Amino acid sequence: MSDAVLVLNAGSSSIKFAVYPARAGEDAALLGGKITGIGTRAVFAARDGDGAAMAPGPMGDVAALDHHALIARLVDWLDSHHEGIAIVAAGHRVVHGGQRFAAPCRITPQTMADLQALAPLAPLHQPHNLDAIAALTARAPDLPQVACFDTAFHRSQPHLAQLFALPRHFADEGILRYGFHGLSYDYIAGILPDHLGAQAEGRVIVAHLGNGASMCAMQGRKSVASTMGFTALDGLMMGQRCGALDAGVVLHLIQTLGMSAQAVQDLLYHEAGLLGVSGLSNDMATLERSTDPHAREAIALFCYRAARELGSLAAALQGLDALVFTAGIGENSALCRALICDYLGWMGVALDADANRAHATVISAPGARMPVLVLPTNEELVVAQGVRRVLAQG
Repeated sequence: MSDAVLVLNAGSSSIKFAVYPARAGEDAALLGGKITGIGTRAVFAARDGDGAAMAPGPMGDVAALDHHALIARLVDWLDSHHEGIAIVAAGHRVVHGGQRFAAPCRITPQTMADLQALAPLAPLHQPHNLDAIAALTARAPDLPQVACFDTAFHRSQPHLAQLFALPRHFADEGILRYGFHGLSYDYIAGILPDHLGAQAEGRVIVAHLGNGASMCAMQGRKSVASTMGFTALDGLMMGQRCGALDAGVVLHLIQTLGMSAQAVQDLLYHEAGLLGVSGLSNDMATLERSTDPHAREAIALFCYRAARELGSLAAALQGLDALVFTAGIGENSALCRALICDYLGWMGVALDADANRAHATVISAPGARMPVLVLPTNEELVVAQGVRRVLAQG
C-alpha cells in the first residue's frame, strides 16, 4: 500500500483535485481531475498519471450535488478506483492567510475560526476553500488536513511594499497589501533556475494571467512587490474583476447612484473586467475568436493595464532581468503576450513571433537583452509539498 496526499482546490463553481505520493521528491501526480459547473450542472472528469481519461464509476450523476456531497462522492471514488493507494493526508489551497499564516499549517478548529474571519477579504474564494475542509472533515474526521496559503509567498515583501497611505492604526489592524496567487509564484520561483540559471536570482517579473490575474516582482526568487493588495480585487484587469479602481468611483456608486454595498461588490467581482468591457464573455479565448469591436477593446485594455502594472513592478525592482508568463491566459494566449510585450520594447523586450505563436518555453527573440519565458504553473504540487513538510514535522 502506497501512502498518498490528496490536494483540493475548491472554488465557487469547481473543485480541482490531484493525488500525489506522500514521499518527498516524487512530484508526478498519480491522478488528477476536476468537477466543474457546481451550482448549475456539475460535470466530473479525471485522468490518471499517464493522462488517460478515467471512468466516473461511483461518482455517478453529480449534476445536482453541492460541495459537501461532491467531496464525499469524490472520496468514495478514490477509495474504489485506486487499490494500493492510501490517502494519508489532504492539502487545501486557501486564498487568504492574513498576517498570521505565512507557511502551510495543520488545520484545527482554531485555525478554521481564524480563517473564517478572513472570508470577507476573499469572498469569491475563502468560503469555498473552507467549505471543502469542512466537507472532508465530515467525511473523514481523522484525516490530517493542511492549509496552504496564496498570501504566504508575499510575506517576504519589504514593509513599505505592504503599506497603504492610510492612518497608521489601520495597518496595525491588518489592513495591508497581502498579494495573492502565491502558490503559483512559489512553483515558478522553484523552477526558475532550471530555465535561467544564475539569472533566476536577479530581477524577475512573473505574470500569472488567468480569469484571476496578477503579477509578482521577485528578487532572489522572493516576492518584492505584487499587483494585488488587501483583497484579490486589486491590480490587473481580470475575467470578471475590475482590478485597480479609483476609490472615488466606489463612493460615487454608493453615495450618488444609491447602490448598496452588496450591489457594488457584485459589480466589482462578477460584472466587470473582460466580461464587463466586452459585454460578451470573461473567457479570453472566446473574445479572441470574436469580431465584435467591444471584444477587441476588452483585450486591448487587458494588455494595456498589464503593461502599465508591469512597469510599476520594474520600478520596484529598479530594473528587470527576465519576464515569465504563466496561468491560463499567460500560457495559452500568444496574442496577449505579444500585445503586452509591444509596450515593453524600451525595456529590452523583443519576441520571436514564431516561438510565441508556438507557445515555446523561450519566446524572446534571439539575441534579445531580456529572456521572456512561458512556464506552466503547478499550484497543486506546491500544496502537496506543503503537506509533506507539515507531516514531516509531526
